[in-house]
Amino acid sequence: MLLAGLAFATPAAALQHAACPPGLATDLMCWRGQDTRGAHLLVARPATWNGRLVTHVFGGPRMAAPNPETTDEDLIRFAEFTREGWAWVSTSRRRAGFGVTRGAEDALAARDAAASLLGPPVLSVLHGQSWGAGVAARAIEALNAPRADGRRPWDAALLTSGVLSGPSRAYDMRVDLRAAFQVVCGTHPRIEEPQYPVVLGLARGGRMTREEVMLRYNACTGADVAPESRTATQHQALADLAAASRVPEGAIPGHLMWATTIFADIAWGMLDGSSAFDNARVRYTGTSDDTAFNARVPRYTPDADAARRLAADGDLTGSVAVPVLTLHGIGDSTVFVEHQAVYRATLESAGASPWLVQVFVDEQEHAKLSSPLYPAALGALADWAETSRRPSVEDVLGRCEAARGTYPGECRILPAYVPQAWEARVNPRHPPPETQASRAR
Repeated sequence: MLLAGLAFATPAAALQHAACPPGLATDLMCWRGQDTRGAHLLVARPATWNGRLVTHVFGGPRMAAPNPETTDEDLIRFAEFTREGWAWVSTSRRRAGFGVTRGAEDALAARDAAASLLGPPVLSVLHGQSWGAGVAARAIEALNAPRADGRRPWDAALLTSGVLSGPSRAYDMRVDLRAAFQVVCGTHPRIEEPQYPVVLGLARGGRMTREEVMLRYNACTGADVAPESRTATQHQALADLAAASRVPEGAIPGHLMWATTIFADIAWGMLDGSSAFDNARVRYTGTSDDTAFNARVPRYTPDADAARRLAADGDLTGSVAVPVLTLHGIGDSTVFVEHQAVYRATLESAGASPWLVQVFVDEQEHAKLSSPLYPAALGALADWAETSRRPSVEDVLGRCEAARGTYPGECRILPAYVPQAWEARVNPRHPPPETQASRAR
């Protein structure tokens, strides 16, 4: 594991002129290539480049093997950045799957490759989306120390729809979902299949496609048919899964799939078949029969070494020394907005909260919020990095409204919004000490 302040030797990259992804500005120039670790890089520079650079970190983690087009869709999706005059670099990462610190190292390699190709940027911003925001947050803590010239690799970070609670707690609701699925449905795994703790995702060497997981889910809940066509048992199953996991019904398929593939990748690819996840003390409520449910639900305690390794890989310390702006839809059911409450508390505990501005939007989307929000957020962040004037949420809202003349979409920013605590949205793992004491009395 790399620590802040240690030197990091960025691998060289061979980049050559190449076609840009389709549908982008015709005057955009692109380069492609690989770094010495094998990660595929995509660099894009607009004709009227403003000298600034965005390093993009995509979400997931994606399970498909990296390829030269891995990040093409990301450049298309966030085309506002190059339209605003910024150069772009993104990396496929050297391998698929989990690995927060590894992803941060690959992002730094991509940033330095682009700087070598284009020349040192006048301003360098790290953009992380979804799980990639957690990678970016890790990068600015551990890999952003000043270099010999006194400059840091990144001058600021933009974290959108971010997984910012750290992997030690970010997947609590998915642990609850997998445990609930075995109580309610009992088919993942089926009784005739090799049995394993569901916090491992799959049995060793196991593989399941999304279609295979959905067959089991739909058979149990009837979620693939109209509500009036479901049986009473299916209605109850779906309601119990949502109540126990606290995942909205419509979001359960995605979380169930990630609790299969990502859990398996973490357990077998990173933690030697152990699990860092826990539900031993969770009290599940809101089901059709809480007493029976809690008596039957499988319970898991984390392996101490696995928990330590997972935390070391991606849990955040709040050790931030550059401006950070976050952007999150309050109705996001893929990455709950309560991640932002954890992140603020993390920076506050480290004395770094003056480096943080959080912007909340009245939207439900996860992969991409309203288009004018992105140039507004990036512009406010750039000015903050260059002038040391910390923007207000109202500043970002004003910039967003101005951007609507160029980018279609609305600016449903909520200046007064404050997310609730993590434990108000996700089943608490450990009752606070005072609660335990009061129960003892």
